[in-house]
Amino acid sequence: MSTAGRRGVVRALSVAPMMEWTDRHFRWLVRQISRRALLYTEMVTTGAALHGEREIVLGFDPSERPLALQLGGDDPQALAECARIAEGMGYDEVNLNVGCPSDRVQGGNFGACLMGQPSRVAACVAAMRAAVSLPVTVKHRIGIDGRERYEDMLEFVDAVAAAGSDRFTVHARIAILAGLSPKENRTVPPLRYPEVYRLKAERPQLVVEINGGVRSLDAADEHLRAGVDAVMIGRAAYEDPYCFAEVDRRFFAEAEAPPSRFEVARRYAEHAEAHLRAYPRRKASAVLRHVLGLFTGQPGAREFRRLLSETRDERPPTVRMEAALAAVRRAHERIAEHRAAAGS
Repeated sequence: MSTAGRRGVVRALSVAPMMEWTDRHFRWLVRQISRRALLYTEMVTTGAALHGEREIVLGFDPSERPLALQLGGDDPQALAECARIAEGMGYDEVNLNVGCPSDRVQGGNFGACLMGQPSRVAACVAAMRAAVSLPVTVKHRIGIDGRERYEDMLEFVDAVAAAGSDRFTVHARIAILAGLSPKENRTVPPLRYPEVYRLKAERPQLVVEINGGVRSLDAADEHLRAGVDAVMIGRAAYEDPYCFAEVDRRFFAEAEAPPSRFEVARRYAEHAEAHLRAYPRRKASAVLRHVLGLFTGQPGAREFRRLLSETRDERPPTVRMEAALAAVRRAHERIAEHRAAAGS
């Protein structure tokens, strides 16, 4: 693919698509912390996108943008139709999942198993590119069982690049499809970062993003200095969403300071309360769970999580949040008192 055919802008940082985690509520939370990082939906199968209740399956708040829809499927025409729907709804990108190793996904012939079928992935990308003007991107592994060499990945990338993929997000591990669970596939196969750097060096015209085991902004910066175009952070962003507080200033040259954890917490409580008014059958815990990591590493974090996790607490989210924030403040005050006493 020539660089003249590339679509979209390159965003240095993104939050990985994660099943059961990157729903519209978590995305809304992250967007209060970083306005510029690229966000993703959870993976949505073509069947769900085409036949499910569209607002529930694909709906999002405009404030979540820039936002990519990640699709799971192997049928070019179905994927093309999903891409058209995404474009009509205002998504900024469509991304094809070629990295998920679960048995259920393999049974549907999509996810990581498609790395063994480069021509099919190329056909899917070509169909989506022909259907929309959005960027069409692919998230994949370094390899799979039996196709574990760098040369196998390069063959895959070259075939898909020829079809017009606008970015390759490479999870820097192979996926072992026979014998490891999805959780084990995130940790057991060793990270192979140098092969992602090599891919970018040997195919400089391609946009290459690295993913896998990135736990901090300092680590992301090291990857960017190694030559890749972008870095995707997954579980670290969910476990400690405020780790993205410096993303806009550090990677996007923004001048505005991020809101404090307290400001983010109050905004999120208001968001949760509004959602529960609109959907009274939803459980508050299902929405509040995404904010539990906001004070990770801070005094009072455990009590903050406990108070918001209490399923029997039927008070409105804003009231519960103030109680949780009061616990954090008390923890800070105790530390300040102890330091003052130690210094006197």
